[in-house]
Amino acid sequence: MAQKTQIMDEAAMRRSLTRMAHEILERNKGLDDLVLVGIVTRGAVLAERLGRKLFEIEGQRVPCHRLDPRPYRDDRDRATSSEAPAPDIDVADRKVILVDDVLYTGRTVRAALDAMMRAGRARCVQLATLVDRGHRELPIRPDFVGKNVPTARDEQVIVRLAEVDGLDGVWIAEGRA
Repeated sequence: MAQKTQIMDEAAMRRSLTRMAHEILERNKGLDDLVLVGIVTRGAVLAERLGRKLFEIEGQRVPCHRLDPRPYRDDRDRATSSEAPAPDIDVADRKVILVDDVLYTGRTVRAALDAMMRAGRARCVQLATLVDRGHRELPIRPDFVGKNVPTARDEQVIVRLAEVDGLDGVWIAEGRA
């Protein structure tokens, strides 16, 4: 991998998450029946951070779940996804905020939606992503975005979170890993 350019530091990430939390509150008119579902690994950490921000603002806790959509990916053997167990998350008749770190082709989000539908029928699903880099292959659009970052297909967006990587930041790197 060649040169890396930092596009968000810790402070920019914190401000983006705070803004996203306020937008979630406004769009949903509060926190009633709201649940956060974070796509593992970094989406789950971001969902937990959003949950803490929402608590700071409203003083009310929001349930937060982790979801691994890998068994439901459409670029894997379909027999595997049909045999995958329903995730152990409570989404039935809830307003779900699905959280991921980077939105690229939309295939991970589609897999997460498939997994959630196995767990129950949500009232609605809204998508929150820290970085939207474009290049969608599916008609998926985020409702809440930390930063829109136009990228080339041969670039990589790298998100680092203190809970996983020891530091916070977002970088664009030339070339693929």
